[in-house]
Amino acid sequence: MSWYLNCLKKYVTFEGRARRTEYWMFYLFNIVFQIAAVILDNLLKTTIGGLPYGVIYLLYSLAIFLPTIAVIVRRLHDVDKAGYWFFIIFVPLIGSIWLLVLECTEGTRGENQYGADPKA
Repeated sequence: MSWYLNCLKKYVTFEGRARRTEYWMFYLFNIVFQIAAVILDNLLKTTIGGLPYGVIYLLYSLAIFLPTIAVIVRRLHDVDKAGYWFFIIFVPLIGSIWLLVLECTEGTRGENQYGADPKA
């Protein structure tokens, strides 16, 4: 949970580097909270039309949008790639796979052009 809160504290911080642990723990808690939001939407009957999600889910997704992009950019910095590599996700099929590979790759050891090694 501290990894998730740490990412929220760096709400729109696109500088620096993020370890794999920081990224994947943020991702895990984000999925858990999204599922909880969908369940709350269904329990409180705040779903939109025939969709399985509603207002709570949409508000949570809107609030977490910028921190998610920021942690992805910091993760890319850890593997010594510019944040612009995020846009590779818009290449159909291959882009998503390549971004996943970059997110799973071990970060550059020692300092790189984006800052000090977060493991140090």
